[in-house]
Amino acid sequence: MTDQDAQLLRALQDEHGDALFAHALRLAGGDRQRAEDLVQETLLRAWRHPEALDPQRGSVRAWLFTTARNLAIDAWRRRAARVGEIVTDELPEPPPAVDEADRAVEAWTVAEALGRLSASHREVLVECFYEGRSVAEASTRLGVPPGTVKSRTHYALRSLRLVLEEMGVTR
Repeated sequence: MTDQDAQLLRALQDEHGDALFAHALRLAGGDRQRAEDLVQETLLRAWRHPEALDPQRGSVRAWLFTTARNLAIDAWRRRAARVGEIVTDELPEPPPAVDEADRAVEAWTVAEALGRLSASHREVLVECFYEGRSVAEASTRLGVPPGTVKSRTHYALRSLRLVLEEMGVTR
């Protein structure tokens, strides 16, 4: 980390730290440790993406608050998806072996379904799901506003579902 990076983080903390922590505390349901983790991760994201902090792109505080909110939602989803621990004396059954032929058919089916989508729907799904880019990153790469990325993703997933139904893959 350079001195310039440290100064950026210090300035963000000085200017927005208290408000960001209060926001994170509300998002974390009063859990101070979780709120501190949200603030730390938010500032880490700011350090990794300094272009997002350009005042010409919008309010820095709004970006920080939105990032903290998204991180809180992601953490909640991870916790909600976790299977509870089960204590037993029995050993669990081993998972079924992954069949490479099934994987190949799955990949072909998804590629075929994506090929049937419009170019704009296909590219937004590739950016967000296959490349793992955030809405902001996909927005920059595709040259469209973040709201457009969100709505295209919504409609692209609906279209993909319909295509897969037409292909007889889903109901």
